Amino acid sequence: MWKDSLLQILVAFLPASMFIIWYAKPERTRYTSIFLSVACCLAMLLCTRFAIVTPSGYITDFRDIPLIIGSLYGGFLGASLLFVAYAVTKLCEIEQTNTLYVFIALALLFVPYLFSRIPAFHRSGGNRRLKIVLHLACALLLLNGVARVTVLHGLSDSGEDLSWTDLVAFDALFIIAILLIVHFTELGMQRVQLQRQLTEVSIKYRNEMRRLQQFIDNAPLIVIFCDNEGTITHVNEMASKIAFPLGRNDILHRSFHFFARQTNMSAEENPITRVGQTDARHTEVMRIGGKMFYTVTCSFKQLPSEVSNGILFIGHDITETQMLKDEVNRMERLSLVGQMAASITHEIRNPMAVIRGFLQLLNERSSPEQQTYFRIVMEELDRANAIINDFLSLAQNRIVEKESCSLNELLHELKPLLLADANMRGQTLDLRLSDSMDLLPMNVKEIKQLLLNLARNGMEAMNASGVLKIETRNTQDMIQLRIEDEGVGIAPEKLEKLFEPFYTTKTNGTGLGLALCLSIVERHNGKIKVESTLGVGTVFHVHFCKPGRDCW
Repeated sequence: MWKDSLLQILVAFLPASMFIIWYAKPERTRYTSIFLSVACCLAMLLCTRFAIVTPSGYITDFRDIPLIIGSLYGGFLGASLLFVAYAVTKLCEIEQTNTLYVFIALALLFVPYLFSRIPAFHRSGGNRRLKIVLHLACALLLLNGVARVTVLHGLSDSGEDLSWTDLVAFDALFIIAILLIVHFTELGMQRVQLQRQLTEVSIKYRNEMRRLQQFIDNAPLIVIFCDNEGTITHVNEMASKIAFPLGRNDILHRSFHFFARQTNMSAEENPITRVGQTDARHTEVMRIGGKMFYTVTCSFKQLPSEVSNGILFIGHDITETQMLKDEVNRMERLSLVGQMAASITHEIRNPMAVIRGFLQLLNERSSPEQQTYFRIVMEELDRANAIINDFLSLAQNRIVEKESCSLNELLHELKPLLLADANMRGQTLDLRLSDSMDLLPMNVKEIKQLLLNLARNGMEAMNASGVLKIETRNTQDMIQLRIEDEGVGIAPEKLEKLFEPFYTTKTNGTGLGLALCLSIVERHNGKIKVESTLGVGTVFHVHFCKPGRDCW
């Protein structure tokens, strides 16, 4: 009997033993309740196979242990399936009336109590769970007590050697076995919980890493990680774009000096080397890949007190900010020019008018030989007066009066004057106007001055037999003006300063013509840009945005 009892105890331990092996793989933990229900059902069937049946018909086995364990850990579904299997095996074995009574009592009293304890079991933990299991085990033993008393009462006639001592020992083994099984199962469940928590932490960590990586890649910053030797270990998307046509794989595991050389970095010295030597934060404004960047280079450490684990290089694109700064400086210079023009206009023009008047009077009374000199002096006075007028036009900061007119009509009005200038220089005028042209609010005087300045600049840049092309286009959002010459062209380093006051590429220029053109275009909600190739020519593009359209 006792050998069979020990065998049944080992079988009852089967779910806990299998569970310890089964949960070794983290991906299985989501099926814990299903596995324990199936394992307990298997253990219950094996316990039935090795059950002990007395001559009086009383059955002693440990199948009740898998029933309790599987019901508690498997939930309501597992408990239902286990009780169905338990009922089928029990009904097949019942031969005595008293045993049937015990089973009916089990079905009517114990099973509802078992189901009512399942939610509390899942909400609790540790010692609380052991108490719930102990209450269920005692309740089950109490229900079996009536049948045992009946069996012991009938043993005098059967001769079976079964005493109260054996039954108490059997019940003690039952209690000890179920508590030990719960203990080992709880150890497994704790490891399952740890694995789940570890999996959740790993998923959160990977998600955070992906978010951080996406932030680094999508941020408008150059981000480069280097080791202490200056070898690049990580670059973001913007750094890869700056180093185009090289890709990320072409940059990784190369020295930072290689990246600096490929992007034409204008740093005075390698910032990675400098930080690696001094371990101090270094900031610098430098040009990288044709753009201006504010850069920060520093060492990064896991803890402030630890040794550097590498060097971090961050670059913020300040090209637009620098352009705005340059624009503000240009506006400040224009404002200074306006103040100068406003303050000296009346002081200079009045004496010049008097001087010119007396020179004209002297010219009339002088000999023919001297009239040539007087004419030269008066031409220079007129030129000085024209310069003052340009000052005044450039300094204007008032609301100009505009009227709706067509750019084509203005060009037709200026065509005779432009043809005369071109013929005098031996050049050709090629006028290509759009078939249809929308009206724009314009100040006719200023737009004519703009057209004359740009056209004469093109003519002055060309030799004889050159062709000046003037073209207009009418698009959905804007009116486009294109003036192209076949002159000597403008060097790239001079294009950036072309619209600055007093900057000129001509020998006798004042440097105010193009600055005045830019001022006129901006007052008419337009933009102007220049394309030039040395030895080929220059093209001025002027775009006027139509009213109510968002062109920029």
